[in-house]
Amino acid sequence: MVSQDIDLKGALRTYFGFDFFKGEQEKIIQNVLNGKNSFVIMPTGGGKSMCYQLPSLLMEGTSIIVSPLIALMKNQVDAIRNVSDSENIAHFLNSSLSKSEIQQVRKDIQAGKTKMLYVAPESLTKQENIDFLTSVNISFFAIDEAHCISEWGHDFRPEYRRLREIFERISNVPIIALTATATPKVQYDIQKNLSMLDAQVFKSSFNRDNLFYEIRPKRDIEKQVIKYIKNREGESGIIYCLSRKKVEEIAELLQVNGINALPYHAGLDATTRARHQDMFLMEEVEVIVATIAFGMGIDKPDVRYVIHHDIPKSLESYYQETGRAGRDGGVGECIAFYSYKDIEKLEKFLQGKPVTEQEIGRQLLNEIVSYAETSVCRRKFILHYFGEVFEEKKCNEQCDNCRNPRERREGQEFVLILLKAIKTLEETQKSKHYCAFLSGHITSDIKAYKHDKLEGFGEGKEQDEHFWNAVIRQVTLGGLVYKDVETFGTLKLTEAGKAFIDKPESFMLLKQHDFSNTDDDDTIVQAGGKGGAFDETLYDLLVDLRKTLAKQNNIPPFVIFQEPSLKDMCFQYPITIDELTNIQGVGTGKAQRYGEPFVALIYDYVEQNDIERPQDMVVKSLVNKSVLKVQLIQNIDRKLPLEDIAKAQGKSFPEILDEIESIVNSGTRVNINYYINSMLDADNQEEIFDYFSSAETDDLIAAYHEFDGLYTEEELRLMRIKFMSEVAN
Repeated sequence: MVSQDIDLKGALRTYFGFDFFKGEQEKIIQNVLNGKNSFVIMPTGGGKSMCYQLPSLLMEGTSIIVSPLIALMKNQVDAIRNVSDSENIAHFLNSSLSKSEIQQVRKDIQAGKTKMLYVAPESLTKQENIDFLTSVNISFFAIDEAHCISEWGHDFRPEYRRLREIFERISNVPIIALTATATPKVQYDIQKNLSMLDAQVFKSSFNRDNLFYEIRPKRDIEKQVIKYIKNREGESGIIYCLSRKKVEEIAELLQVNGINALPYHAGLDATTRARHQDMFLMEEVEVIVATIAFGMGIDKPDVRYVIHHDIPKSLESYYQETGRAGRDGGVGECIAFYSYKDIEKLEKFLQGKPVTEQEIGRQLLNEIVSYAETSVCRRKFILHYFGEVFEEKKCNEQCDNCRNPRERREGQEFVLILLKAIKTLEETQKSKHYCAFLSGHITSDIKAYKHDKLEGFGEGKEQDEHFWNAVIRQVTLGGLVYKDVETFGTLKLTEAGKAFIDKPESFMLLKQHDFSNTDDDDTIVQAGGKGGAFDETLYDLLVDLRKTLAKQNNIPPFVIFQEPSLKDMCFQYPITIDELTNIQGVGTGKAQRYGEPFVALIYDYVEQNDIERPQDMVVKSLVNKSVLKVQLIQNIDRKLPLEDIAKAQGKSFPEILDEIESIVNSGTRVNINYYINSMLDADNQEEIFDYFSSAETDDLIAAYHEFDGLYTEEELRLMRIKFMSEVAN
């Protein structure tokens, strides 16, 4: 304990050069100095580290600061050494140190030179470290990133739950637990686990009014990201991805497109990670592409944007990661790309885990889905999640929903239907169940509970489940319903909700977003990609030109260019043969054979209509499939069975046909006669070949019906490949 007469502002000035404390820092520091337990919930950038650093410098002995990441410890230790004239003032103790380095750390602590010791929770559990720390003077324990204690926290670490027992074995001194994200449930869980329900709680507002929040559908994502970054040249940014593989791909894609970017993830060796982190801090690199391993406690104040390539697994993760933008109070843009397919992937990761963990994981995923798809103020949604009331007019258009408000309509009738359904089912179900119940969808659960026999089943069937989900989100924010955390998200009526049933009043509902149209897969975009809006006028001109050329050459129109190729031309406007090869399904051979009249037409069209082409923002291709393509053609030349080729490349038979079609449609001739001959006799081949020669379309379903199902889809596909290869190429 330290005298209360100490001049804290003077100490702040002396040690750190600041004249004023932020928020409640001074009260928190005084509480620590008074020897009392403290629980600090403060948003990223709010100055949590000061709350334990200044008391450490003022108190007798060494403070023990538990920190989850080696990179975070290194960053904090470097920072504190920079404000001191002594290298020994702070140390870290973790698996990265050699035996001799550990000996030096211990000597400095015993000599009273070290005021702060950063330790990983794993290091604290080692008996030799417990024995050593028991022998020295400890001022207090600090737990940074304390949400790691709670199973409901977004970054739960089992070893964190043992901290209390270890502290008790070392010394009976005060504890300060700090986190940037804690819902009321997580807060209680942390305090209970640390046996510090008596702690004074300091909770700052979670509102970061300088951050702009936006969710975009996950379409043409790589092109969007590159364009966004190039418009912010010279600014620092972080891109978060869920997988290491995606981090590597995106970092490489940015590099080939002239953006100074580096990857950061746990799969890189410690030296490389540290170097990449330092290069970002020293502004030798503009963009870090990372998994969530990057950024915890990284004190770079001028990160101007945070992009989520993949939606995170919880709202806490999202809030903490976006909180790394604009820590200097300046502009901070938070852009997240959302597709429900990402959520489905995250749900798969939960499989095989204990039931409770799966339930918690699903509940956290439901919240992030609700946030992504909501039409209400995003700031209000986030703050409500963390137990804070916020008036959306104070958002000042600092989120996409407030900047571009959605259409509103009177929703009293729908709200009443929903609240009555919750009452009818006795507040026992989660959102998904009520959505199915109201829209009249008989799920296995509804059947099992016989809820389809109840009054109110299907009462809202004129609306789909997506609509009812949006209603649930909005009435929850409106305070009529709450999600019971203990039962993993069961919907319960609040007093206001019960009053609404008795006396309904006006309730305006916002039209929900539609995120159904997102990219089907996760592949890196090829050169060119899609441009802006689809140009129907140009499409009609190209279709007419194709028809004319087809008549002149006496071949079906699709032999020249297929439909997807024409449509891609209407996005990209290629005006040279070279640019035409960037179009989907157009290889060099096909471009040279048929391309001249098409690029000439497009060139005139672009000039006459003064069109700004997306080629001005070309994304250079990263994925080089040429090696596999060459292998495939070589194996076909060797007349290997297609099933064997597919197996060797780790693909299914339909996937290998996709590859062959792609090669042929791009203008390369491929001879699979040896394979077709083993399946179809000459007469059958001739019949199908003649059909494609005179057909208006290359559609397989049309061909299947033409032959009344005589040939399988596979046989028709193989013959279409043969036809296109021989006639078009």
